[in-house]
Amino acid sequence: MSKKEKSSCPTVSVGGEALMEGIMMRGPQGAAMSLRLPDGSIETTMKEVKSPKEKCKILGFPFIRGPVSFIDSMIFGYKCLMESAEKTAMATETDTDNMSKLDKWIEDHFGHKMMTAIGVIGTVLGFGIAFLLFVWMPAFLFDTVNDKLAHGGIAAWKTVFEGVLRIILFIVYMSLVSRMKEIRRVFMYHGAEHKSIFCYEHGLELTVENVRKQIRFHPRCGTSFIFLTLLLSILISSIVASIFPQLRGADLRWLWIIVKVLLLPVIMSLGYEFIRIAGKHGDNILVKIIAAPGLWVQRITTKEPTDDIIEVGICALKAALGMPVEMLIKPEGAEEAAEIEAEMTPEPDTEAAEETAEEPKAETAEPADEGTEN
Repeated sequence: MSKKEKSSCPTVSVGGEALMEGIMMRGPQGAAMSLRLPDGSIETTMKEVKSPKEKCKILGFPFIRGPVSFIDSMIFGYKCLMESAEKTAMATETDTDNMSKLDKWIEDHFGHKMMTAIGVIGTVLGFGIAFLLFVWMPAFLFDTVNDKLAHGGIAAWKTVFEGVLRIILFIVYMSLVSRMKEIRRVFMYHGAEHKSIFCYEHGLELTVENVRKQIRFHPRCGTSFIFLTLLLSILISSIVASIFPQLRGADLRWLWIIVKVLLLPVIMSLGYEFIRIAGKHGDNILVKIIAAPGLWVQRITTKEPTDDIIEVGICALKAALGMPVEMLIKPEGAEEAAEIEAEMTPEPDTEAAEETAEEPKAETAEPADEGTEN
């Protein structure tokens, strides 16, 4: 494709998310979720989604759309993640003889909703662990070091200490989980998502060869957004702490934690707006410098995908853009409708069918006997 053709290629904003053995893409045609099923086929399901600003215009205003879009993406992404886990991990029959007692108890009490139940429990635990690691622990460690070792001499560095420790914990945590086999697969799908979007944004045909050539680090990635909020939290917290220095005291630790939680929407708003700017003006030197740390962290949260994983990303992106997809595409709710139709269809009467099948045999046998007698 020539440079002229590339420049004239119309593009729209697309985004996505890595799932369990799949990818979800959001584009002008809605959201498309492509999954690599256990039998090796790719299933693409179209989902109707409405952005928050379509529901209420004010939610699309700058510095309001950031937190709203983040929460909306988390809710929708969680639903897609749970659906992908059910279809890819639970699609095969479970061998009850090899199940542990805990697995059997969960299967007996939750049945087909087992993955949903596990997902809800995991989400609650995840938020609890995140709060403990990234909010409470930095404040506790600083107060301990400041009181026991520094005797109050480093109080002015409270926000910097907590912010740097939070970043270190985040990087170490992501590095550790990336070593897990299942999470590494998700990170490979994450890389395929970025590569597919880059291929489209560069005006190239969506083929495995073209996608494979792209880089896997995208400036609009959620990893960059999270890392940027961690950096911004140091700046915003420092400003608040300088205005209200009494919040640095260990006796007001919980009040300080509450203040930081209340500051999250402000920090997320600033981070979201910068991510949008980075996506549109990625060639700007200042933007590159600020975006560099987030892109570096993507070396942990994205991995080079294999060709079969790239195929899933291409299917999802094509479906979200309204392009023809060779793989199976199903509208949302089609599977549930098929199950309901199957339940409403009466089962054939096998006994009656067997009787009717035997009767003609008896009738045709009699003339044969008569004929032999003659």
